[in-house]
Amino acid sequence: MLDPVGPAATEINTLWWIMLAGSALIAIIVAALIWRSFYSTPNPDKPRSRTLRIWIHGLGLAFPISVLAALLIYALVVGERLLPHHDTQVVRVHAIAQQWRWQFTYAERPDYVSEGILHIPAGRPVDVAITTRDVIHSFWVPRLAGKLDAIPGHVNTLRIEADAPGLYHGQSAEFSGAGYTGHTFVVQAHSAADWARFLAGESM
Repeated sequence: MLDPVGPAATEINTLWWIMLAGSALIAIIVAALIWRSFYSTPNPDKPRSRTLRIWIHGLGLAFPISVLAALLIYALVVGERLLPHHDTQVVRVHAIAQQWRWQFTYAERPDYVSEGILHIPAGRPVDVAITTRDVIHSFWVPRLAGKLDAIPGHVNTLRIEADAPGLYHGQSAEFSGAGYTGHTFVVQAHSAADWARFLAGESM
């Protein structure tokens, strides 16, 4: 997750670091308030009510609310960017989960089914239509995108993209019974030439 190789994963990685920084700032302020309540010595020459207003209202309320509001707005913006918007270059595949395997079909090669390995072209957006034949599973390729649940009788679409050809490991991140830890798969991102050969059914 912290080593992204696609635009969606990069957005999520940036959001993660920003939220970590924001939560760290709030934690520091809260720790300072706790420390002050135990170890500070009241100043008789300074009105106590004014000091309380600065610490409690300003740093205890206004600061965390402002940081959390900014994080929420940014997260909503990132979430909107991650939606599978219309794109003429998009590739469409289907991911079907079942205890304990993943099967993949391809709109551009309808006669082909792969198991345990998802083939995609590098440098192009891919919409993965995710569903399941039994219980709820979760489709997740940490270096390419976020995760999305596979729900019986329902299709969820996740957009993934790999910046470069290579192998990227995926897994089901949903506890769905004993054995779910082995419910893994591989995403193989191909160069443009290799993708053309894959669609033509040629060996690579």
